[in-house]
Amino acid sequence: MAAAGPPVPDLADRADACAERLRAADRVLLASHIDADGLTSAAIASAALARAGIDHEVVFEKQLDGEAVAGIAAREYDTVLFTDFGSGQLDIIADHEAAGDFTPVIADHHQPADADTEFHLNPLLFGINGASELSGAGASYVLARALEGPDGDNRDLAGLAVVGAVGDMQDSGDGLVGANEGLVHDGVEAGVLETRTDLDLYGRQTRPLPKLLEYASDVRIPGVSNDQAGAISFLSELDLDLKSGGDWRRWVDLNDEERRTLVSALMQRAVASGVPADRINELVGTSYTLVDEERGTELRDVSEFSTLLNATARYERADVGLAVCLGDRDEALAEARSLLRNHRRNLSEGLQWVKTEGVTTEEHIQWFDAGSRIRETIVGIVAGMAVGSPAVDRSMPVIAFAEKSATELKVSARGSHTLVRQGLDLSVVMREASQAVGGDGGGHDVAAGATIPTGERDAFIATADALVGEQTS
Repeated sequence: MAAAGPPVPDLADRADACAERLRAADRVLLASHIDADGLTSAAIASAALARAGIDHEVVFEKQLDGEAVAGIAAREYDTVLFTDFGSGQLDIIADHEAAGDFTPVIADHHQPADADTEFHLNPLLFGINGASELSGAGASYVLARALEGPDGDNRDLAGLAVVGAVGDMQDSGDGLVGANEGLVHDGVEAGVLETRTDLDLYGRQTRPLPKLLEYASDVRIPGVSNDQAGAISFLSELDLDLKSGGDWRRWVDLNDEERRTLVSALMQRAVASGVPADRINELVGTSYTLVDEERGTELRDVSEFSTLLNATARYERADVGLAVCLGDRDEALAEARSLLRNHRRNLSEGLQWVKTEGVTTEEHIQWFDAGSRIRETIVGIVAGMAVGSPAVDRSMPVIAFAEKSATELKVSARGSHTLVRQGLDLSVVMREASQAVGGDGGGHDVAAGATIPTGERDAFIATADALVGEQTS
């Protein structure tokens, strides 16, 4: 398989410079974030380093702050590769670089701090949107392609880059766009990825059909969504054999004709129920399938793969997620599935808590404070799920608080692509509102986070509400 040109030409020169620095290192410390994008970023970079014969160690950090960077420096590696974070902490990293602690190489997509370093690979530096066009895994993939030797070809890693992008909510329903399209092209060309127009619901590979429809909250269809009996009744009325051996079949088990019949009936029900046309169109989108993975498993669909990864590192088992990304389909996958069952239970309980307790609505934002009832590593995921549920108003962003420690609160904010088009930028909101109360934050326009002192919640809310109002007015 002949190697193709760079997947993102605008980043090629910077990626080459970063790759050359890594090749010159005796050994590299690879530090990455713990979400699905961070895990895939680390896996892509680790695989590429290994193939290039570069000795390295992988570590994960939940948050890259001054203490974490000092801990990384204490490991005494001459070269440190940061993936899916580092840009927002450039000021801290630059101080260590100036002190001669290490040379940083950064492959990230978050908003850079007011500092820079020579080996900094970030799409935002080249006019490419890091929130919607290239994720951390995408930046790592661009670097991996630059690390290829004369006989090497790292395009098989494009599938992981797509998992990272989708896990980072860069799939808007119309498919991945911008620089991400180059990654998708590479994955298809390498034979590891398949794309098609499909029913755009989570769980196509693993969920029985009634659950697939019941839990489909992004496009709410009265009498079907969030209604177990209604979903079963809807399916039973179709002239299709949707059971096998007494058990409900899954979407992946249906043939093309059966799928067309089900989608048509679902759209007819949506129209009859008064669902707006633009919402009905969102029932169909682009799916990404990892063709080498077993049909009907969590690894086959990139969205389900990303959820499996979130179930590992967010529960202090990043090693498990990394091993799955690197191909372990035995012990690591079994452990990941066990963690996934626990993760799903926690998410379900968290979302139910939000539905029961409700949210507090300000003029421009809505919020809830889960305290210690929702784990701070997953409160952002729960907030994102709440945006797609009847529990919150989709016309304004939701901000979630959870206890991080006795003195700190974790803040997670989630919006929608519609709100972003209206001017919302949650990365600015989180950064400015948190810094105003002695904390810090950042992220992307549609999803961002912060850490603030425990007693500053109400002041933070007031500032965030005003900032969102200025952005969307």
